[in-house]
Amino acid sequence: MRIMGLDVGSKTVGIALSDELGWTAQGLETLKINEEENVFGFDEIGKIIKEYEVGKVVVGLPKNMNGTIGPRGEASQFYARELEERFGIPAILWDERLTTVAAERVLLEADMSRKKRKKVIDKMAAVMILQGYLNSQN
Repeated sequence: MRIMGLDVGSKTVGIALSDELGWTAQGLETLKINEEENVFGFDEIGKIIKEYEVGKVVVGLPKNMNGTIGPRGEASQFYARELEERFGIPAILWDERLTTVAAERVLLEADMSRKKRKKVIDKMAAVMILQGYLNSQN
């Protein structure tokens, strides 16, 4: 059983998958969505869940630095509930504070151009969310 990690934004969803043993996370893709138009990419997510036999999803929960949950956190909670209802698999909310910042730092250290970073930042954040969860389980 694989585990999927998601970094949910208002315009994109970064997607990562674990290996079958649940040890490592690899970036898969960045899905374009449009929250304002209620286009959330659930059909595409469903195809990935089926194709890779995903048994659990870890959704990044962006908390404020003081631990409270703001509008982006509420959007992630909605996304997790929808995944559970639509696909019948558990969705775990995982504190993702600073994962995007950490992903940006890794890509900067790799000397990646701004244009290339923009294309992979969400996928990289999804990897960091999922790997954090996997590390906590092993």
